[in-house]
Amino acid sequence: MFPGLDPLLLTAKLAMLTTLILLVIGTPAAWWLANTSSRIKPVIEAVVALPIVLPPTVLGFYLLVIMSPQSTIGSWWVDITGQTLTFSFSGLVIASVIYSLPFVVQPIQNAFESVGRDMMEAAYTLGAKPLDAFFTVAVPLAKRGFLTGGILGFAHTLGEFGVVLMVGGNIPGETRVASIAIYDHVEMLEYDQAHVLAAILLAFAFGTMLFMYLLNHRLKVRS
Repeated sequence: MFPGLDPLLLTAKLAMLTTLILLVIGTPAAWWLANTSSRIKPVIEAVVALPIVLPPTVLGFYLLVIMSPQSTIGSWWVDITGQTLTFSFSGLVIASVIYSLPFVVQPIQNAFESVGRDMMEAAYTLGAKPLDAFFTVAVPLAKRGFLTGGILGFAHTLGEFGVVLMVGGNIPGETRVASIAIYDHVEMLEYDQAHVLAAILLAFAFGTMLFMYLLNHRLKVRS
């Protein structure tokens, strides 16, 4: 078996789970941001966008403190599951969701804003309830935003390093994702193994982004 397979599979599992969670929790957040007139909207937008500009090690450090067994959240998790959040796959998922949050929420928010109120109000006048109008009007019209957000969230999670290293450490089969495995190979001067893993991630990342742009172009042409 290829020695780098386990980190690659773990990375793919983390990216898929993170993207799914972000689409579930990011959609209502994006809808609220796209339609609210609240004075705290800029504050929430700044919080959502913070992982873009915050150094990953800074974010990872604070997440490590918040999720440690000595913290309220960390001790609560230990009481429920018997395991720590830090240096675990569950901790990696939480850290990845926070780290990739803006890459999913912002494209969906922009897509919802482009839908406009007129389309929704037209649906309301035809008797559609808010939830029905959301799923039958807003979501289909914002499909390009969902596509972009989902792919960006997935691709961004693939390339994580600082955050996952701080929160998850380097436990084979548990938290040793591909980016950390590459770092280990380079540190041990195992450049051949590092080249293989890096080339796979590079090819996959390029293919993912190419797929997103091609599909977005087709959707744009059809609309």
